[in-house]
Amino acid sequence: MSFWQTWLRLPRTVFLRKVSFQIHLWLGLALGLYVVVLSLTGSAIVFRRELDAAFGPGRPAIDRTQRVLSPEELTDFARRAYPDFDVESVGIVQRRTPVVQMGLRRGDESIERVFNAYTGEDLGDPFPWTSRALLWLVTLHDDLLMPAEQRGRFWNGIGSILTTILCLTGAVVWWPGIRHWRRGIWVMWRARWPRLNFDLHSAMGFWFFLMILLWALTGIYLSFPSPTMVVVNTVFGPELHELRVSRPVDVVIEWMVRLHFGRWRSHTLKVVWVIIGLIPTVMLVTGVVMWWNRVVRHRRPARVSQPALNFQQEAQGVE
Repeated sequence: MSFWQTWLRLPRTVFLRKVSFQIHLWLGLALGLYVVVLSLTGSAIVFRRELDAAFGPGRPAIDRTQRVLSPEELTDFARRAYPDFDVESVGIVQRRTPVVQMGLRRGDESIERVFNAYTGEDLGDPFPWTSRALLWLVTLHDDLLMPAEQRGRFWNGIGSILTTILCLTGAVVWWPGIRHWRRGIWVMWRARWPRLNFDLHSAMGFWFFLMILLWALTGIYLSFPSPTMVVVNTVFGPELHELRVSRPVDVVIEWMVRLHFGRWRSHTLKVVWVIIGLIPTVMLVTGVVMWWNRVVRHRRPARVSQPALNFQQEAQGVE
């Protein structure tokens, strides 16, 4: 048989599939913690703006009929609220809400406060612990808690490249052959636990493959934007800045980034994105369970029993 005939009928005998299986297995184990962290934090910050508004100090709505206080007037309000402090800095009115952040100092002590730009009311700490916790999550997701000199962003890019390889090898491993391909897209809920675990991993890999691959590819772009655009411009031609025209590829990249973060106005869609964001964690867990059952348990002579042997035979049949 030719390569394609063998691939269609007996994919487990193809060398490419065997190599892909090993790469997928060991990459999955090596990237386990990284995938779980990115999955959980990504889901947690889908509602970042809403959480930031809820956790931060109460902020007034924009009212075009009201006059914004001058820096001098805001300084007077700050001095009356904190007579023992000197006003060191007065920020500008924020774009989305009429508040001004101000810095005050008393000896070696410095504080930051937010004031209502219309009334001069002290609205509190601009970064309460809840806001700092949210910022910590964002920094963990974007920079792996290493924002200095974009070191974390670099390693995030490396992780995204490896995750892309993990997805592509998973797609090769998933193919069960022309006679059994339907088996790889459904879950037999009444099956024994090992088979149920395998079906969950296989079916989620099929139905969410494009979404997980998109997260990996956009992770590369967000970590290495300049090198990525060099490749894009080489393939699709230079950007048309002078004509202010967006190329189709630019629109695709913009939408991919929006899909990456779940930037929707609809809260329902955001909830869906939170749930989908947990899929990589579930796939990692089911993958580790398969590895544990097939490799670790199989190498423990004291635990080998007839049910375990039956599972090994069943697992080999559904791999």
